[in-house]
Amino acid sequence: MKIQSIFKIGIFCFTFGNLSAQNPWPKITETAKPWTRWWWMGNAVDEKGLDKQLTTLNEAGFGGVEIVPIYGVKGFENQYIKYLSPEWMQMLQFTTNKAKSLNMGVDMAVGTGWPIGGPQVDEEDAATKMIVQTYTISSGEKFSEKIILKDQKQKDLKTIKLDIVTAYNEKNEAVILTDKITNDGFLNWNPDSGKWTIYAVFIGKTLQKVKRAAPGGEGYTLDHFSPNAVKDYLNTFDKAFGNSNYGIRSFFNDSYEVYNADWTPDFKNEFKKRRGYDLSPYIKYLVSNEENEIAGRIKSDYRETLSELILDNFTKDFTHWAHSKNSKNTNQAHGSPGNLLDLYAAVDIPESETFGSSIFDIPGLRRDSADIQKSDIPDFNMLKFASSAANVSGKQLISNETFTWLTEHFKTSWSQAKPEVEQVFLSGINHVFYHGTTYTPADVSFPGWLFYASVNFVPENSLWPHLTGLNSYVARTQSILQSGKSDNELLMYWPIYDQWANPKGKDVTFKVHNVEKWLQPTPMYENLTKLNKMGYSLDMISDKMIGESTSEDQKIQTVKEGSSYQVLIIPELTYLQETTLNNILKLAQNGASVIFQNVPKDIPGNFEVEKRRAKLKSLWAQIPFQIQSENMKIATFGKGKIVLSSDIEKGLEYLKIQREKLTETGLKFVRRQFDGGKYYFIVNHTAKDINQFIPLNYAGKQAVIMNPENGNSGVAETQNNSVRIQLKPGQSLILKNSETVDHSITKWKYIEKADSPISLNKAWQLTFKEGGPELPKSKKIKKLEPWTNFLEDPATQSFSGTGVYTTTLNLKKKNANDYLLKFDKLYESAKVIVNGQEAGIVWSIPFEINIGKYLKKGKNTIQIEVCNLMANRIRYMDQNKIQWRNYHEINFVNIDYKAFDASKWKVQPSGLDGEILLFPLYYSK
Repeated sequence: MKIQSIFKIGIFCFTFGNLSAQNPWPKITETAKPWTRWWWMGNAVDEKGLDKQLTTLNEAGFGGVEIVPIYGVKGFENQYIKYLSPEWMQMLQFTTNKAKSLNMGVDMAVGTGWPIGGPQVDEEDAATKMIVQTYTISSGEKFSEKIILKDQKQKDLKTIKLDIVTAYNEKNEAVILTDKITNDGFLNWNPDSGKWTIYAVFIGKTLQKVKRAAPGGEGYTLDHFSPNAVKDYLNTFDKAFGNSNYGIRSFFNDSYEVYNADWTPDFKNEFKKRRGYDLSPYIKYLVSNEENEIAGRIKSDYRETLSELILDNFTKDFTHWAHSKNSKNTNQAHGSPGNLLDLYAAVDIPESETFGSSIFDIPGLRRDSADIQKSDIPDFNMLKFASSAANVSGKQLISNETFTWLTEHFKTSWSQAKPEVEQVFLSGINHVFYHGTTYTPADVSFPGWLFYASVNFVPENSLWPHLTGLNSYVARTQSILQSGKSDNELLMYWPIYDQWANPKGKDVTFKVHNVEKWLQPTPMYENLTKLNKMGYSLDMISDKMIGESTSEDQKIQTVKEGSSYQVLIIPELTYLQETTLNNILKLAQNGASVIFQNVPKDIPGNFEVEKRRAKLKSLWAQIPFQIQSENMKIATFGKGKIVLSSDIEKGLEYLKIQREKLTETGLKFVRRQFDGGKYYFIVNHTAKDINQFIPLNYAGKQAVIMNPENGNSGVAETQNNSVRIQLKPGQSLILKNSETVDHSITKWKYIEKADSPISLNKAWQLTFKEGGPELPKSKKIKKLEPWTNFLEDPATQSFSGTGVYTTTLNLKKKNANDYLLKFDKLYESAKVIVNGQEAGIVWSIPFEINIGKYLKKGKNTIQIEVCNLMANRIRYMDQNKIQWRNYHEINFVNIDYKAFDASKWKVQPSGLDGEILLFPLYYSK
């Protein structure tokens, strides 16, 4: 073998293999294909436009759409359709019927814009907040002030109610005065001595309304903590849908972005029922800025109650409602004041989101600082909350709102999208929804209707002809990631009480946009990051999930349909429920292995603190630890083992848990198990070529390499539980490692040698196929250049569309096994046509394609159809003040949420640049 020689040459090609006689790929279902969020602007849809766009989306490789109505376009008001009206339902029925005929699926949001709300949300059901007013009173002093709400914004509301009134003296002794207030606000109480501060808590309203609402969807946002409010809200859909689900696969709820909602009318009673004591004597510690132990305990109980209310009264009820319609539900839990793991697990399809642009080491991957969000970088561990919940609770699909604000408008290439979606896959997610596609009527001209926060997956996008490259890649990859079960071996407990016990602030929301505050500074995060980099695969688990888990055959089984795990890790923490410790010990008793990073210090909350604290200590004392080494204690506990060490890695070594050493190369992976084997999805996001045998914990009896870019496959070379792979930066592969051997699959073709390349540095004919505002003139060029270099033709500066570079190649001999066409610089993607036959689409880094089977000895014609960005045409339109953005509400903003203006943009290079080289390749025998 000549692996090293190829590595030095650096041109080995992953894109080859062969389509086997026995196709190892699962069937590409509509769910495996990417879906897209489909905005209906003003609900101004009609059957002609719906038919056209669904057909176009289907042809581009989409498996489904997610309908989200939003604000409308100016000038089309007479075409608006009121949300959930009979006419709107008719359009929905047409959509689902058409989609079904195309083997596509349809989801829809339970509301317009976000967060959910609308005209059916009356004042009583609207998002609720506590409003606190303080007063002082001394003994012997007449208190004449009325205890009534002073907030002028709330004065006209009919549901305002005084909920709690408590007085505190200088010794912090409390007297509850709620029943001492008359209906007109007078206080019937005088203290016997001292000076007192009165805290009055009113039930108020946030007054927040639906953001980006569609016609017929305007109104207050919902009180997610109230079961009656949720029931009333969903009743509107019951009336519209009747006994039918109108063909909806799943009803969708967007991320929780309800601001200042920290109360609900029945909160006081719910708190007492759930926490075991009355909150009224402690209200001062919740609403004041005191930072002491009792404040932390009260706030922990308050936050836990909010979490349970949104779980029980909204999330679970939403799921039950969707099931009553014979549909599923999809929910974005992030942003809410609740345990994200439990909230994600309570729905059929947990959904996370990416927002902004990630950083990768892939050479040539464009990431212009002027075109990205400055603060938002998608966080890998944040993505894992949704996949962890799904894996632990046995959900097959985990979705993701993908590519939100990936770059500035009109500047996103498909090559930039590939590593971003791969990071989503690596986190365990397997059902992506692009963000997104805007419905445009059939007769609206370029650029059609557009949504302000999206990558434009619309037919008007000049890159659209090559979108099938990205979409087929996603479909093949997801067909694997939706097969079998997740194969993560470790569980990491989320110490949420350490978050909830923080005496600062009041409610705590776990948002995508502030992970640097609540997630990244934690020991759990540090452990997740370190262990993942080392090659361990992890899911997170909550207190509730631990309580629902069992232990059998030395493994932890979360639920019957869920995954099984080898070790439960309790990262460094302060607070642990005594009930959770008891459940952990039960798991160990029955054979589980557990690692504690430290001794739990205390119990959270303010109920029977001493009794529960003693219970925690008593349970811990039952563990018969023996000193193993300086930083490790071990205990045999029943059938299981418990390790106490600040060094989790050492604990895993002691327990003989193997990591995947392939990560030492810089490769990333995610693993799935199926009956008789395992899949590995492996990605090279490094700056270096990988051309070597990589070790695997599971190699099976046969390893098949599968290329998700083109569907090729072949049996890999293996030795000593290692598999030979060749991956350039930006490439990925799937390994199917099986216990059975399929002799019909031929060998994977590894590139062992390459002859000196043939340069296509010659004359080319440049023509233009489609696009606008007008086609540039055809031109003969002596060498490859972007068409934007030809300043003598003004049309080249404004054109967005497809340019075709054509040349001939005289191949004197054709004796290599294959030929690799490699681009130097490509702006942005290309279809390669050799001798009239389509060889494929070049859309991702590295920009190269195998064309050997299309070449012949002698004269060959090579055509390269290049699509560029929309940016130059939009720049032209803004420079010439051509109106194209004319929307109600936010209209259209740039990546910094300022008024969009492309008139001062530089012309984006478009076409081909540098050299194109043709490498003769030779395979291993």
